[in-house]
Amino acid sequence: MRPCVRGGYGRHGGIVGYPLERLYEEVAYIAYHFHWPLEDILSLEHADRRRWVEEIGKINIQISGGR
Repeated sequence: MRPCVRGGYGRHGGIVGYPLERLYEEVAYIAYHFHWPLEDILSLEHADRRRWVEEIGKINIQISGGR
């Protein structure tokens, strides 16, 4: 059996938590480029927020000539 996050043993799966620093980076990145309000960005599901970050990155690469 795998250890639980708070001690002992048990079956737990999924994401325990998302690194707060990474969340700040994603929110800042989206807010900077799209000027969306904080509440709108934070209301996105994790996968959707990551997808927007990826799409903004693609746009930035195209604008910079592929660099």
